[in-house]
Amino acid sequence: MDNKRATLELGTKPVGKLLMQYAFPAIVAMTASSLYNMVDSIFIGQGVGALAISGLAVTFPFMNLSAAFGAAVGVGSSTMISVRLGQKDYRTALNIFGNCLSLNVIIGVLFAILTLPFLDPILMFFGASEQTLPYAREYMEIILLGNVITHIYLGQNAILRSASKPRQAMYATIFTVVLNTLLDPLFIYVFGMGIRGAAIATILAQLLALCWQFRLFSNKSEIIHFERGIYRLKSNLVENIVSIGMSPFLMHAASCLIVIVFNKSLYAYGGDLAVGAYGIVNRISFLFFMVIFGLNQGMQPIAGYNYGAMHFDRMLKVYRYTIICATIVSTAGWAVSEFMPYYCSRLFTTDDALIRLAERGLILANAALPIVGYQIVTTNFFQSIGKAKVSIFLSLSRQLLFLLPLLLVLPRFLNLDGVWLSFSVADSISAIVAFAIMWKYIRHFKKQQELKSNG
Repeated sequence: MDNKRATLELGTKPVGKLLMQYAFPAIVAMTASSLYNMVDSIFIGQGVGALAISGLAVTFPFMNLSAAFGAAVGVGSSTMISVRLGQKDYRTALNIFGNCLSLNVIIGVLFAILTLPFLDPILMFFGASEQTLPYAREYMEIILLGNVITHIYLGQNAILRSASKPRQAMYATIFTVVLNTLLDPLFIYVFGMGIRGAAIATILAQLLALCWQFRLFSNKSEIIHFERGIYRLKSNLVENIVSIGMSPFLMHAASCLIVIVFNKSLYAYGGDLAVGAYGIVNRISFLFFMVIFGLNQGMQPIAGYNYGAMHFDRMLKVYRYTIICATIVSTAGWAVSEFMPYYCSRLFTTDDALIRLAERGLILANAALPIVGYQIVTTNFFQSIGKAKVSIFLSLSRQLLFLLPLLLVLPRFLNLDGVWLSFSVADSISAIVAFAIMWKYIRHFKKQQELKSNG
């Protein structure tokens, strides 16, 4: 009963309070997740060496590709559950949960089986050199062996947020981060396992958090819980999950392609250390992006529920609040990147050449960061209300229509600076496109709200 009341609050409680209620745990969880990635990189950079950071950066396309499949299932399922809960269709929501778990197991196992035998050629294609390949291989072997654990863990956390359990999702992430931070130095330094030890620490922490998630979903009094008969895949549910999840899937897949081109451009114009510099820039930038992703995760169940309940005024209000918060965060990220690049880079390495490259990358790549928050939130908003085609277009336009051509053209004139600047120029163009599309939809939703009020 308490769980149903918490779900119904999505349509009645003041939107500002709801956003903070749902976003704060997600922000804490996502920030902690970003810190955990930073801690991994710091321990690897300080404890293994500068080339190890470059090896880790080479694995980013691989991680993005794996995340693409996980996001397709997790985001698609959680969005559908939010909408179904808004429609008070609790049985279908429960079946979506079961199908989500089954899909995560199938995809997690298949991805590892299909990629492990071809790991070296894949990593070389992703930008590894003879010097960085051993580090990248050692890390990804362990990550792929535990891939099914990662998929299920992330999928269950997405469902927790949609099922009005944002704090529990936060606790699971924080537990993973704290445990990984404790295990990293143990495996890297004490056991002398190097970069492989960092990967083992990551999977082990996720496994223990997953055990706790399973305990939560074993409670039969909750709306969303484990129940016999919900795990058999249903074609209509799978089709809808994949349809909605296609936007984050394509976004991650496109990101994989972009990072491949990016790594190759960095290597061509700056060598292995330039690839390592991207690893540092990526970790610093993602600390702020993760806060915005946390805001998005807080917005998602509120927007999805109110869209399902046809409360368009509340839906638009939570969108506006999220935009304001995301812009504040992205502006803070810009300030850190522009005015403190040395101190950020020094956290990861003592290598002077690597520090100089990372400083330059932070300044140029994040020059347009203040407007990035708007673009990210708008893309996620359409995803949250099931407008998959719009979300997919906004996701792919930034990556493929703008960033990819810029990565191929700008470095020819500006060398390494052109690689970094491609991000800022693409971010600016994609924010303008997102604004134009959103303006049209805001007018549509306001008209729908007027018709509902008058009818």
